[in-house]
Amino acid sequence: MVKYCGYLVRDDLMLQRALELGLEPPEDADDRTDMILLAARNLMGNTGVLRSAKLRRVKTPKGTKFWCIAFSSNDPNERLPATPPSEEKYKALKEALQKKFPPQWYRAP
Repeated sequence: MVKYCGYLVRDDLMLQRALELGLEPPEDADDRTDMILLAARNLMGNTGVLRSAKLRRVKTPKGTKFWCIAFSSNDPNERLPATPPSEEKYKALKEALQKKFPPQWYRAP
């Protein structure tokens, strides 16, 4: 079972960020996904984690699917470290997302 260590990002927050960046509202599901990906990439770039993290789909223990900005993975094919990052690597993202805890481990769907 593949797992990722990172921060969950809600679709509605990423869509709002995309609109703030000047993108037009989505017309269909594909537009919606593209907007989420663009907004997440922008957030990752602005917080300095674009080169050290990947955006992945994950599932919470309750079965809810979210996007996750992942810093680590137990899958060697992901080319991410197997251990969680130091706080200095994720601190800016943590603050931007207003999280009060370090990155957590989540299962791939």
